[in-house]
Amino acid sequence: MSGHRTPGVAVSDRITCPECDGERGQQLGGLFLACRFCGGLGWVGGANEPAERGEEPPPEPPPASQHKIWHDPYVAAQLDCRYCLGTRQLTSIDEEAGTMVTAPCVCATE
Repeated sequence: MSGHRTPGVAVSDRITCPECDGERGQQLGGLFLACRFCGGLGWVGGANEPAERGEEPPPEPPPASQHKIWHDPYVAAQLDCRYCLGTRQLTSIDEEAGTMVTAPCVCATE
């Protein structure tokens, strides 16, 4: 029968995850970070279809300077500046342009 679909059968075929290329995530030293797109399975499709989960992508994490650790008075007292961590300079990397820029921190100009 053309167009007949069995209830409960997934619509899409299983394919290699386009985000991690089937690697299931990324190894950073002793830490393994599972791919957020496929959930660490290395494949998508069928029951593991991100587009059909109805989930919004997780929000971006806040900047490190706004981390909750700065509410700890001991930590805050040990470092002069929460932006540069006492180095008095900031570095920014532009991956698209392939450049790295270092500039003085605001605490160095005060």
